[in-house]
Amino acid sequence: MCLANAHEGSHHSAPDALMRDAATVSNNEEVAIRHISLDWTVDFDRQCIYGSALLKCEALKDTDKVVLDGRELAIHGITIGDTKVDYDVENVAVFGQRISLKLGDFPQGSTKDVLIKYSTGEGPKASALQFIEKELTADKVKPYLYSQCQAIHARSIVPCMDTPANKQTYDAKVKVPEGMVCLLSALGTGNEKTEDGGTIYSFNQPMPIASYLFAIVAGALERREISPRCDVWAEPSVVDKARYEFEDTEKMLATAEELMGKYVWSRYDLVVLPPSFPFGGMENPCLTFVTPTLIAGDRSLTSVVAHEIAHSWTGNLVTNGNWEHFWLNEGFTVFCERKIMGRLYGESLRQFENITGWEDRMLPTINETFGPVHNYTRLVPDLTGVDPDDAFSTIPYEKGSAFLLYIEQQLNIGERYEQFFREYLAHFAQKSIATDDWKNFLYEKMQDKKEILDNIDWIGWLYNPGVPPNKPTFEEELVQECRDLANLWGNASDEEIANIDVEQFNKMTSVQQVKVLDSIEALSPLSHQRVEKLQEKYRLNETCNCEIRFSWLLIALKAKWTPVIPQALAFVAEIGRVKYVKPIYTKLFAWEESREKAIETFKKNIPFMHPITVIVINSLMAKK
Repeated sequence: MCLANAHEGSHHSAPDALMRDAATVSNNEEVAIRHISLDWTVDFDRQCIYGSALLKCEALKDTDKVVLDGRELAIHGITIGDTKVDYDVENVAVFGQRISLKLGDFPQGSTKDVLIKYSTGEGPKASALQFIEKELTADKVKPYLYSQCQAIHARSIVPCMDTPANKQTYDAKVKVPEGMVCLLSALGTGNEKTEDGGTIYSFNQPMPIASYLFAIVAGALERREISPRCDVWAEPSVVDKARYEFEDTEKMLATAEELMGKYVWSRYDLVVLPPSFPFGGMENPCLTFVTPTLIAGDRSLTSVVAHEIAHSWTGNLVTNGNWEHFWLNEGFTVFCERKIMGRLYGESLRQFENITGWEDRMLPTINETFGPVHNYTRLVPDLTGVDPDDAFSTIPYEKGSAFLLYIEQQLNIGERYEQFFREYLAHFAQKSIATDDWKNFLYEKMQDKKEILDNIDWIGWLYNPGVPPNKPTFEEELVQECRDLANLWGNASDEEIANIDVEQFNKMTSVQQVKVLDSIEALSPLSHQRVEKLQEKYRLNETCNCEIRFSWLLIALKAKWTPVIPQALAFVAEIGRVKYVKPIYTKLFAWEESREKAIETFKKNIPFMHPITVIVINSLMAKK
């Protein structure tokens, strides 16, 4: 991809090739899908969805075909009006199916409504879906279904142009069995009972969205209101805890509006998913999905909600045009999430999160997970032939956020930088863009700062692998206290450890406590005796905070402290969040003492895990 040398001051637009998406087999450069109407039945016995999708297609150029993405879909027939359409389905390595529709004449500017009757693959063959037996839900009353379409799994539930370059509106009717609630990434427009006791729920999403934001959840769910535009949904035994935990959601949303402009999606609801959900949160429009690992009882982990709220602008409204530009979604969102948290809970928290993001998330990913010359450590990597899930890491989040922070500090223009963000979001609203689009807009709006911008090492930050060429300025006071306490655990005498002041740790915020533990983990492995003391002093086995528990397990596994093995195995069996299970399984597989038990635990739990998590852990086993 071509980017002019920043020092020449040139910043012309990127070539069209930059926006080609290597992860789609669709002909999205010739045809756009403008609207999809879904008519679905959720079949819990066969663990699939069947029905139809009506695609309103518009020819962007003269063509004779529509080519769609699919994965394990069974196509039962395709028609335009009363006319049958000839089609071919071809399997494609990594990317699923190429579904080619032969249309004859399809001139530029014309539209065709294409009706596709189909069913998804059953069970894990539908990679976006997880069907959960009722025994594995919180209340054990009804089975449960949820989806995760990002990055390229929407094609497993709907034949579509599964690329963020294409945005469409959608509506849906979804039939679910008796006693179940169904929610989509859209606004509910009503429901009706069927003769067999089931319910058909209707939805409409009037805003154009990328396919990775299609979402469905169905189960025994109850609702609690947080504010007139925010509800939280969860199983009955969880819903009141969730209502308490996410009390500040409306405040966060209002703060985000001050920072980023009017919220345009009408509702911001949350649904707390079962523990197998592979991510912390997913910013599905109108309905954010969150992991139950956020429910710590003290509202200490709700920055994930601030992150998903920020995505309503950075990602959902202004979207990366392909997955190589994923940092435009995630780096911008982390930057804005921390601005929101700073406004609500103090600038010192924002500063703290900035430095821990750099030290504890970005640097280890570059230096240990991938290595400093790895393609995936570039802010804009080359993903030709790559499943975007394979490249998923903290890099787009933390390196991206650090770049925006660095630019903010170089420009040193205060509120004007936030004003630029609002202008950027308004200018590119409902569009899918590349890095150069943002960069050119920055130059356009900061013409009086051209010299400063020209001195930024754009190539180094965006396209070179490894640690960024510059480090932003961090305020280190809060962090230093954590480092000092960690160093005490690493270097002090047994006598000093025996007399350590427990209250110093207990009085810290949970993010500081995690930083202490992460700093200990970064040191040489502790002796077994010291690991025992650490647990004894801070009662780490008793914590309800998943972040603290996770960091503690990593310390004990690094020290090869045998008593931690059952705890670590229980943790990965109970929780499906990839952020936690991937590092824990990595350490369990690498240690002779725990390897066989870890493999056994993983294999036993495959039926209860999300397909995405299974793929991630399988790839770890293959490396050993």
